[in-house]
Amino acid sequence: MESQPITATDESDLLPEIGEHLEDQAEPICRLLMEQERLREEDLNRARTYRDQHGGNLLTLLVRLGLVSEKDLARAQSALMEIPLISGSDYPEDGPEISSISLRYMKQQHLVPIRVDKDTIEVVMADPQDTFALKALKMATGRDVVPRVGINSEIENTIERYFGGGRSAMGAIVDSLGGEGEGEGEEDVEHLRDLASEAPVIRLVNLILQRAVESRASDIHIEPFENRLKVRYRIDGVLQEVEAPPARSTAAVISRVKIMAKMNIAERRLPQDGRIMHRVQGKELDLRVSSVPTAHGESVVMRILDREAIVLDFQSLGFPEDTRQKFAKTLEMPHGIILVTGPTGSGKTTTLYTALQLLNTPERKIITVEDPVEYQLEGINQIQAKASIGLDFAGALRSIVRQDPDVIMIGEMRDLETAKIAIQSALTGHLVLSTLHTNDAAGGVTRMLDMGVEDYLLTSTVNAIMAQRLVRTLDPESREAYKVMPEVVKELGLNRLTDADPPYLYRPVGTESCPTGYRGRTTILELLPLTEPIRRMIMKHATSGEIEQQARKEGMRTMYEDGMLKALEGVTSAEEVLRVTQES
Repeated sequence: MESQPITATDESDLLPEIGEHLEDQAEPICRLLMEQERLREEDLNRARTYRDQHGGNLLTLLVRLGLVSEKDLARAQSALMEIPLISGSDYPEDGPEISSISLRYMKQQHLVPIRVDKDTIEVVMADPQDTFALKALKMATGRDVVPRVGINSEIENTIERYFGGGRSAMGAIVDSLGGEGEGEGEEDVEHLRDLASEAPVIRLVNLILQRAVESRASDIHIEPFENRLKVRYRIDGVLQEVEAPPARSTAAVISRVKIMAKMNIAERRLPQDGRIMHRVQGKELDLRVSSVPTAHGESVVMRILDREAIVLDFQSLGFPEDTRQKFAKTLEMPHGIILVTGPTGSGKTTTLYTALQLLNTPERKIITVEDPVEYQLEGINQIQAKASIGLDFAGALRSIVRQDPDVIMIGEMRDLETAKIAIQSALTGHLVLSTLHTNDAAGGVTRMLDMGVEDYLLTSTVNAIMAQRLVRTLDPESREAYKVMPEVVKELGLNRLTDADPPYLYRPVGTESCPTGYRGRTTILELLPLTEPIRRMIMKHATSGEIEQQARKEGMRTMYEDGMLKALEGVTSAEEVLRVTQES
C-alpha cells in the first residue's frame, strides 16, 4: 500500500542531519580514492578549503571542481559499501509506473527507481547511504528499499528518459537557456560576454567537454551552419557527430569557449588560437583551441591533450620487437639525423617523445623546438616556436646550437633553411630528430632533395627514416574471426605473410559499450635505415620506388605488411589497414 507522495520540500526539517551524514561518509570514500590513485591529496585539500569557505558537500564539490570523475566516485562508493553499481545497459529499457515520488524530488536527491514489485522498490542513488532518503522512500511507497549505486549524470539521463519526456541532460540544460543569443551585432560584445557567463551556457560547454573525455575523443569540432550548430568528436581518428545545442545558443557557446581560451571575443573576422587548462572527471586536460570565421559564424576546434593518457613506450605504441630493436640501435648513434614521416595525426610527435624519453639521461642535454609544445617532459628543454615574434624553427635552431646540446628535436622540417641548420648540427656531432610530411619512408629522401638539400649532405647525415600511420584497434571482447577466401588472400598478399591455410582475419562487432567495435589505436610503420647501397642509390638520384625495392631486399617490412600482420593477429582489421595505406 502506497503512502503520502514524497516531494522535494518534505525534507526541510532534516537538512542539518543530512549534511552531517554526508560529511561522515565523505572521508572514507576520499581515502579509498587516494589509495586507488584516483584523487590527489593536494586536490582533496583544495576541495576542503573551498567547502570551508563556501559550504557544500565535499564529495559533490570534488566532482563539480573536476577533481574526481563521477564514475570513479561511484565505483569507490560501490566497493566501500558492497552495493552493486548500476550503469549503462544495466538500466531497464522502461521505468516503473510510480506516482508516490515526485520528479522534482528524484532530481534533487539524485535517485531513480528502476524496478518495483509487491514488497520492494529497487532505487539507483548517487548516495546510497543517505539514510533520510531511504526512510522517506520507504514511507512514501510502503515498500522495502533496495539501494544501488549509480553515476550521477546517468541517473539524471534515466530520470528524463523514464519520467521527463525523454530529454537528455543537454536537453534539460537547453530548456533553461534564454531565447537570446542569435543575431548579435558586432557592437554587442558585452551582451555576448554576459550570455557566455550564464550558468546554463557554462554547464553546456562543460558537458560537451565531459562527454568528449568519456568518449576518448582527441578533438572537438563545434561548427555553426545556417539553421543548426553541429558538434563532432574525433574518436580513434574518425569524426562522429554527437548531440549538439540548438542554433540559438551558437554565439553564447562559442563565446564561452573563447573566454576559457583567453581569446578576443570581439574579434570574429580573423582566425585565433588559444589554450585551455581544464580539469574534467579528475583529469588535467590541456586543450589547444583554434577558431576560424566561416559563412555562418566561427568554427572552433579543440585538440584534447590528455597528459595522463600519453604512453611513452615503444611496445605500447605498437612497435614490433624487431623494429623496436633496430630503431633503438639507430638512436644509440652519437650523431646524425633520424626522420619520422607521415601525415598530420599519424602519431609522429608521440614517437619522437618516446625516443627522447629513451635518450633522456643525466649525461645528455636535450633541447626541442616545437610548434606547439604538446607535452612537457621532465629534464628536457622545450622551446615553443612563435613565428609572430620571429622565433621560427630556423631562428631557434641557430641559438640552440650555442647551448651545447647532445640531442636536438625539431618539430618539423618545413623549409630548406631549417634542413640546412639541422644538417650542420648533425655534421658537428649532434643527434637530430625531426618529422616530415611524406607518404612513406622512401619518399622522405626525395622530399629532402626537392627541398634543395644536396645529395652528398643527405647521405652523410641521415641515419634512418621511419614512416607510420595510426589504425584503430579491434575491441578484443567483441571482435569476430572469419576465414579468408583464396582470391582475397592473393589480392591482399597474405600468402607472403602467413603459412596458415586458410588464414583468419577479424572484423569489428559493435556492442552497446563499444558501438564501432574499435577501441583505441596502434601504430603501423616501416623503418628504412640508410645502408651503403641505399646511399649510393641516393647519389644517383634513384626514385623513391627504387629505393623502397632495395630496402625490401635488405629486409624492410613495409607499413602495409606490418598492418596486415597486425590484422592476422587480430589487433586491427584489414579494412583499417587498407584505409590508411596503399599496397605498393
